[in-house]
Amino acid sequence: MSFIKVYVHYVWATKNRFPFLTNDIRKDVFSHIRQNAVSKNIYVDFINGYTDHVHCLISLNDDLSIGKIAQLLKGESSFWINQQKMTSHKFAWQDEYFAIGVGDDKLNAVRKYIAKQEEHHKKQTFTQEYEKFIERYGFNIIKK
Repeated sequence: MSFIKVYVHYVWATKNRFPFLTNDIRKDVFSHIRQNAVSKNIYVDFINGYTDHVHCLISLNDDLSIGKIAQLLKGESSFWINQQKMTSHKFAWQDEYFAIGVGDDKLNAVRKYIAKQEEHHKKQTFTQEYEKFIERYGFNIIKK
């Protein structure tokens, strides 16, 4: 038996950062992502977001890569949202996403950060948050 404890903080946005994830559907979408993850043996520790993006804290397992997890969660949830006709326009996620490793000593801080997304985005837009992630984690060297 393998023992793995590697957490990754994922962040992904709606296509063109359109505010699809209104209060009316946001909780249902996050609940569905969590349920879908369970069916694929993906452990979602914490999930939340705002109108145009999702934050998801995931514990990796031994058979799925970081990219495959993003593909499975984003692809299936996009299909489900459209199938359920939850939005008036065709729903899609942006292709890109962030994936940042989280050490044991930062898990609770990341959970709190994810939990307070609505409050957080009353003060800061997702674009501002995105730019901070780019700078903080050194992604600016690969930014197009």
